[in-house]
Amino acid sequence: MAESQAFDVVIVGGGIVGAACALALAEQGLRIALIEPRPPELNWSPETLDLRVLAINRASQRFLERLDAWERILELGVSPYQQMHVWDKGGGSIHFDCLTLGEPNLGHIIENRVIQCALWEELFATEGIELISAVSLIDLALEPHTNRLTLSDGGVLFARLLIGADGRDSLVRTLSGIETQQWDYGQRAIVALVQPAQWHRATAWQRFLPTGPLALLPLADGRCALVWSADAAEAERLMALDESGFNLALSEASEFRLGSLKLASQRLAIPLRAHHAHTYVKPGLALIGDAAHSIHPLAGQGVNLGLMDAAALAWAIRTGLQHGRDLGGIWTLRRYERARRGANLLMLQTMSLFKRLFSNQEPPIVQARTLGLRFVDRLEPLKHLFMRQALGLRQEFI
Repeated sequence: MAESQAFDVVIVGGGIVGAACALALAEQGLRIALIEPRPPELNWSPETLDLRVLAINRASQRFLERLDAWERILELGVSPYQQMHVWDKGGGSIHFDCLTLGEPNLGHIIENRVIQCALWEELFATEGIELISAVSLIDLALEPHTNRLTLSDGGVLFARLLIGADGRDSLVRTLSGIETQQWDYGQRAIVALVQPAQWHRATAWQRFLPTGPLALLPLADGRCALVWSADAAEAERLMALDESGFNLALSEASEFRLGSLKLASQRLAIPLRAHHAHTYVKPGLALIGDAAHSIHPLAGQGVNLGLMDAAALAWAIRTGLQHGRDLGGIWTLRRYERARRGANLLMLQTMSLFKRLFSNQEPPIVQARTLGLRFVDRLEPLKHLFMRQALGLRQEFI
């Protein structure tokens, strides 16, 4: 573009969270620019596979409905699941069923590309949003009442509010001087698609192993998406196995709950780290999604947290404007941070605690863990509380 333009809001990062945030803010009549160097693929062959699948909860579904993206997501394909079964090596287990809550399902398993496609189709159809691609942010100056962004083609953007939605290694966060607390789990997540010998029964299966949790997420075509988090050495061993060896190791690790499991795609191993920004906001700046936080995938909540960030920021900005406050003022942005930072930190700490608890093989810990799972499984009100929390049914900004 190699020119100067001014916007109310500039969002850096056009993934699911950034795209959703742009659509939510467009409802308020703001002039928005969305910078994404690599726009998503909007057409793909039916034979291709996306190994990145997401567990979308009810709160995220409602937000996507509000953005007019949900119907398109349904057209492209979703896999609702009605039950979840969790167990560990010690023999403890817990079972969740949507029918006990009077809900149609516990969520949907959806390909990452499906959600991106639906959101970007809405972006193209929405007035007030300018999509800037094939260029990237290279420099940033936070100034009173405006921000100056320098792009890789020499163009300059001015924004009353800058939103960083550019992922775990956020350049916006780095250039704005916001530090993070970081955790390295010492694990890798092995992701793949697998074909079970038996029907998955629209159930999400998760087993806690000493080296990390194994999750099998049900897909509508009968396959399962595998997310197997394992200590680095174990992950390296598993990735080195040939296909038949891996199939056997996976089937044994799942205790043949779905019979024999066979790979139906390539395997990828992703290092697992977590981080949390010391602050989400500065005057004229807000971080959302993985730019602000990332967590262990064992509960599948990462993208749901990011979507709630986007919804909460749009809510805070709407509230601020209604009260005559500055769009990028700290009064407005602190409202967003108060709504999300504590909830995200609690989820991050909970996932870290679960990781430590279920990897501990000391006999007293194993016994206590087994008894605890069995106790919760028999206590329906507590199970309902857990399910409602996972569904995200109490979000004031949706």
